[in-house]
Amino acid sequence: MPRIESKVRTLVSEDGEMREAVETVLEQAEDGEREVQWLDVKGELTSGQWGRLIEKGVLVEGEAGFRLADAEATRTGLEPASNSTSGASAGSSVEIPDDDESSWSAYDKGAAVVTVGLFVGYSWKPLRDAIGTVMDVPLSPLQELLPFYAVVMILALATGLYSTLLQANLMDMDKMSAYQDRMKDIQERRKEAKEAGDDAALDAIQEEQMEAMGDQLGMFKEQFRPMVWIMFFTIPVFLWMYWTIGVGQNATAHAVLDPLVLPLAGQVQWTDSVIGPIQAWIVWYFLCSMGFTQIIRKSLNIDISPTSA
Repeated sequence: MPRIESKVRTLVSEDGEMREAVETVLEQAEDGEREVQWLDVKGELTSGQWGRLIEKGVLVEGEAGFRLADAEATRTGLEPASNSTSGASAGSSVEIPDDDESSWSAYDKGAAVVTVGLFVGYSWKPLRDAIGTVMDVPLSPLQELLPFYAVVMILALATGLYSTLLQANLMDMDKMSAYQDRMKDIQERRKEAKEAGDDAALDAIQEEQMEAMGDQLGMFKEQFRPMVWIMFFTIPVFLWMYWTIGVGQNATAHAVLDPLVLPLAGQVQWTDSVIGPIQAWIVWYFLCSMGFTQIIRKSLNIDISPTSA
């Protein structure tokens, strides 16, 4: 069974200690002549190793215990890969860190729930007014000292700073790189197997690729965790700008604002549409935010892009 051979190679390449575990099971099973029970290998294998052998189908249920699905393929999987499949059928050598390390904490989940609730403020005026009033307490003194365009610049600087720091500290770049490296490795081995016409290796790589689909969920979790906190802090800022400028149905401006001068557009009112339906205040905020964010990343030497090995 080529798949058993590939699975054994994958287990051994991902965890060097699995080689001893497989050899122990082979010895206890007398090359497939007898069934093996957990009590037979308890002192030499961990429960995790025993479970992985069963999960991968290397061990299958027998009458009184477990037997090797294919003893010969299992032993072959422990040997160096042949030239025809050395780069294709062998499992990925990229080690993915334990996903439990990046599990969301109770604080992360709580922030996610609150963030979803804050989104309601964009369409529900009472909540928008309530958040705007609360946010106006610390921000109104700043607004009295500076013109509103400068206040927006300061808010863009603040949001850019904490967004960069949150992404740098909450996103595991090593794990993101490992996810990307593993997918790239699988694609390269698939290409090599296809060029060599190795159907057995293609089947094994296809199965490995299906198992690796969980990596996509892992990448999403890594990327979305800092986004939750960024939105948690940023949405109230946006709702305060909504409240101050008077954006939305039945909204009333809570400050007298001078016209804004934008590049190419010239002098416009804060709620004028500048790019399609996008209003001037949003354009100004994002121009400031993108500029400050790039400066902050360069100044702090922070790179949030995963780097392949």
